[in-house]
Amino acid sequence: MNALTNYVAEKNRWRAIFKQAPLSLDNATDRQRIAETIDCDLSPENLTCDGELRGAELQARHRKLITAARQLNELDPGAARVIYELYTGE
Repeated sequence: MNALTNYVAEKNRWRAIFKQAPLSLDNATDRQRIAETIDCDLSPENLTCDGELRGAELQARHRKLITAARQLNELDPGAARVIYELYTGE
């Protein structure tokens, strides 16, 4: 669960800047929100930083997000259903 916990910790650091409540993997509503965020981060525009990210950096970012998505799927398959890349062969 290392990739997933690191992903949530990173998102919570950003949420703290904007005075938003932290997300928790213990809460079903938050797991759904995390899944939606991972799905959003995997969109082509966000994944490539609007085309600025390429090569090995892009592959590493994609691998990190897919690993977090798979770990979330193991934890809560219902929440992870929104992650399009998990069900399309990436």
